[in-house]
Amino acid sequence: MDIESDAGLADGPAEEAVGNAAFVLALLGRGLRDRAVLRAMERVPRARFAMPEHADLARRDLALPLPCGAAMTAPGTVARMLALLRVEPGQRVLEVGTGSGYVTALLAELGAAVTSLERYATLAEAARGRISPDAPVTVLHADGLAEAGEGTYDRVMVNGAVGALNPGWIAALAPAGRLVAGLGTPGGCRLTLYRHAPEGCETGPSVRLAGLVPGRALAL
Repeated sequence: MDIESDAGLADGPAEEAVGNAAFVLALLGRGLRDRAVLRAMERVPRARFAMPEHADLARRDLALPLPCGAAMTAPGTVARMLALLRVEPGQRVLEVGTGSGYVTALLAELGAAVTSLERYATLAEAARGRISPDAPVTVLHADGLAEAGEGTYDRVMVNGAVGALNPGWIAALAPAGRLVAGLGTPGGCRLTLYRHAPEGCETGPSVRLAGLVPGRALAL
């Protein structure tokens, strides 16, 4: 795998390359093998999306706090979710829960056209500022538990734990589409892949994901 440096971080090119290599190797050591996902995670610097006081932890497999009580999901969990999603270039992806915009940027790096829904205005605005203006991404201030964008989507990525899959997400999923979410509660949810019948839901490993909250927060 090629190691590419990302401009805009405090590290110099050599340190950046070493840090990126160590980050990818750590994910490989956790059994993550999807080369397209790992390449995207190598090219999109997580530190750019973290709060400045936590940027030094961005290459560790940790969830990191965000404003509004939100959190960046640990990169190992993100990699598993993206590997299960199997994004292909040119696909339309609906993302529920923009958060920092890191996963949004990874989806764009994988070649997707992304519509991302974020309930907190503060997070939605900040994410727009972090994601490249050239990326095929639309970040909307919206309640992702009540809205499902417009049209149909090849993939649906739910960045959080939910007690049940929203019927609106399922209705928005293309016939051969894939939907990935954490199903259960924040204290005990499992990575879940949904496909239309006959496959239905397939449950995977336990993951730590923040619970999604309904409503649109106008004040934050």
